[in-house]
Amino acid sequence: MSAQTYDAIVVGSGISGGWAAKELTERGLRVLLLERGRNVEHIKDYPNALKGPWEIPHRGRVPIALREKHPVLRRDYVLNEVNYDWWAHEDQHPYIEIKPFDWFRGYHVGGRSLTWGRQSYRWSDIDFEANAREGIAVDWPIRYKDIAPWYDHVERFAGISGSLERLEQLPDGEFLPPMPLNVAEQHVADGIRKAFNDQRRMIPGRVANLSRPHNGRSGCQYRNKCSAGCPWGAYFSTQSATLPAAMATGRLTLRPHSIVTRLLYDRDRKRATGVEVLDAETRQTVEFAARVVFLCASALNSTWILMNSATDVWPDGLGSSSGELGHNVMDHHFRVGATGRIEGFDDRIVFGRRPTGFYIPRFRNVHGDRREYLRGFGYQGSASRLGWAREVAELGVGEPLKEELREPGPWTIGMTGFGEILPYHENRIRLDRTVTDAWGLPVLAMDCEIRENEQKMRQDMMNDAAEMLEAAGCRDVQTTNTGYNFGRGIHEMGTARMGRDPKTSVLNAFNQVWDAPNVFVTDGACMTSASCVNPSLTYMALTARAAAYAVEELRRGNL
Repeated sequence: MSAQTYDAIVVGSGISGGWAAKELTERGLRVLLLERGRNVEHIKDYPNALKGPWEIPHRGRVPIALREKHPVLRRDYVLNEVNYDWWAHEDQHPYIEIKPFDWFRGYHVGGRSLTWGRQSYRWSDIDFEANAREGIAVDWPIRYKDIAPWYDHVERFAGISGSLERLEQLPDGEFLPPMPLNVAEQHVADGIRKAFNDQRRMIPGRVANLSRPHNGRSGCQYRNKCSAGCPWGAYFSTQSATLPAAMATGRLTLRPHSIVTRLLYDRDRKRATGVEVLDAETRQTVEFAARVVFLCASALNSTWILMNSATDVWPDGLGSSSGELGHNVMDHHFRVGATGRIEGFDDRIVFGRRPTGFYIPRFRNVHGDRREYLRGFGYQGSASRLGWAREVAELGVGEPLKEELREPGPWTIGMTGFGEILPYHENRIRLDRTVTDAWGLPVLAMDCEIRENEQKMRQDMMNDAAEMLEAAGCRDVQTTNTGYNFGRGIHEMGTARMGRDPKTSVLNAFNQVWDAPNVFVTDGACMTSASCVNPSLTYMALTARAAAYAVEELRRGNL
């Protein structure tokens, strides 16, 4: 085997790419893992993980010069000093907003596995059957029973902390002990459960942080500084979990600074033969060959690669024969909910910084509930006591103010809904060759928006949150709705959906491109609908399942 040829090539090293590399190498394949950005080594390249706030030049706040330089990143929390270089900078990586779209990306080894929120939830058949039941888009080609063993598989390795709840709409998993609700949250949880006859339930957030040592990784230190990298490996990331496992096989080659520009395609065999790579540092082009390719570059970038491939056969790119490539973009809309004040518990204070909060599973359009919109939403949030930075305007300045701020303030609680966006064909991305990035490559144009269904849902997301807090006895309850731009949930999905028919979908039931069955797409691009839960655990399970299938198909000579 020459240095340029491998059994498999994996494009992208984030959550999906790390899993593909692990599964394929552990099943005996020699794998090349390509990452367009720089290398980030575990522990060594977490420069701010062990620093105190006073050691960060602006205490983590964003100086004016940085805000002016980054008109996209500054739209949200992603622009900060602590992990500034873990977000793609729009001056090098521009895109076109036909409609407002917040695209927050991570171009480095590990991708957004280093910065994700780590909330990890299974889908249920309520989700997998929704499109078929409601006549929306196309039917998923799989059901919960097809993916349930793979949820088990990835949860056992990754380490998910959570509680067993026996809810049809949110299946239980292979959990480590949960990170419990604090005393104020438990008080509200008890109130909600009683007021709504257990039809609404507040539970500990299921999170990919270890509540105890697991698989050679240390338990969480309760610092809640995950976004700076975890030297203990206590949260799941490529660096802490899948990459070491793949490297341990001796069959993985990692190549950062490698921008995959297109798949190489044999039109006679209807197979990909490898990839073309632009070296991000030298700007030289090199080709790598493989029998199978996994695209895990993120929902939008994997589709960018497909759109730029085999254009001599299909003008709109490999996988475009159905007319669905680039369409059906989804996200989760959020930033709408309620806040309130919890009376009592003034003798109690939280010790440590838990890296998760609470979760309220979906209760709309399930179990006989019917609304004026389709699908539903869940809530994420937390309760805490206000700290020294709270406003105490009535005390003015001086000794009274100092005395007041020696003690923590009252307990407050807040929650935001995460709502499902339907897979609208009109929501799409496309290549725009009139604009190029820092390497002269065409960029994506975004044409996506939420519609009437989601706007109706947002009213319930706001009002139901307030209703639950009031029913649980909270005071000064206020609704919140700070608006939403498409992409802001950082849960991009769709663009190369799975389906049962090559005429209406890009991928089959095992994530294979219909037009090139040795090409697998297992990141967010493959999603046929969005559910309302965080999607990353499903990407992991789909990737592990597809990798096992790919290896068997290679052994049978079918690829």
